[in-house]
Amino acid sequence: MAIFPSLYTSAMIRAFAIAVLLLFGSQAVAQSVSFPSVPVGTSQAGPEMSGWVSKPPGDGPFPAIILAHSCAGVGRHTDAWAKLLVNWGYLVLAPDSFNPRGTKAVCTTPNVVTPNMRVADIAGALDYLATRPDVVKGKVGIIGHSHGGSTVIRSAQSSFALDKRGLVAGVAYYPGCNPQFDTAIDIPVLLLAGDKDDWTSSDRCRKLVGSLARGDLVEAIYYPEAYHSFDVKAADRTVPGAAGKQHRLVYDTVAAPDAEARTRAFFAKYLR
Repeated sequence: MAIFPSLYTSAMIRAFAIAVLLLFGSQAVAQSVSFPSVPVGTSQAGPEMSGWVSKPPGDGPFPAIILAHSCAGVGRHTDAWAKLLVNWGYLVLAPDSFNPRGTKAVCTTPNVVTPNMRVADIAGALDYLATRPDVVKGKVGIIGHSHGGSTVIRSAQSSFALDKRGLVAGVAYYPGCNPQFDTAIDIPVLLLAGDKDDWTSSDRCRKLVGSLARGDLVEAIYYPEAYHSFDVKAADRTVPGAAGKQHRLVYDTVAAPDAEARTRAFFAKYLR
């Protein structure tokens, strides 16, 4: 669906040695964890993964969401989304796909760690979550932004069979869409993109959605005035990307709350 009906008007990564990080107040803490990266399909195993688990108060079990960071790596944006998802009642696992591979960010070097490589990390995260007694079995979602959004799209491909590991739905914020390789989505996906995005083209996402074997599985929302990183509350800015290109990042007061509301409703539908 290529329309936008409004729903509402309205740092350097922490060292792995730090065992506990306060996320908000006394209600949620993030605990550092580790787990193997698991080869699936064309995605080869990476190094041992580090990550952070945060969850609501109580013993659970809770439905879980894997939070796939952007090309900038784990940071304040990851923390903000972890807090939000925990507040909605989900256990959140935020894997770090970059530092274990010897890099901090890939915004200017996207091929150093690709979304296809990160699928192995997601498979490992799913296997790890399946061992936790505080996670509802077979009720795991994934959300990602930009490079992480592309990771969501890749993880949803039938060739990786991550649904057999408990992945049931994904939300992709402004992903880099690849119409040539990502047409075999086999789990429900909410795709949220900005038509003014000069980094990850919404037109490529439209082409991808139009060529899907199961188009009914993807709900695509395109915000006419939104740029890249439209959910990040920061000043209008320009940042470097690959090949010397510059990209504009703008918080959008219309798209951000609408996308957040859609994300909450989407996960409630498939994970509750």
